[in-house]
Amino acid sequence: MYRQGDVLIMPLEAGEPPRGVEALARQPRDGMGRLVLALGEVTGHAHAVVGPGTLLREPGPFGDAFLHLPDGGRVVHEEHAAIPLPKGWFRVVRQREYVPGAVRVVAD
Repeated sequence: MYRQGDVLIMPLEAGEPPRGVEALARQPRDGMGRLVLALGEVTGHAHAVVGPGTLLREPGPFGDAFLHLPDGGRVVHEEHAAIPLPKGWFRVVRQREYVPGAVRVVAD
């Protein structure tokens, strides 16, 4: 498992894609060519992957994302050290927090 700030990246068993992944929305790259895993609402910084790959996201604010890196890649962020990732499939989860009356995605 890998963690960078409020983003958790978990390798999937045997590097196989999850069932039904083909129905999920393919996420575009940002203006710098990165796959953005999470955008900082407060700072504007991004947890992003550089290198070849695909990011697919479940709908809704609490939906997971699935990352495919055919050759490996790096997770980068302006305030954290880069994390190298091996090739394979990963589940990407945003940290959540409870506030009275609601659950929300953590904003950095």
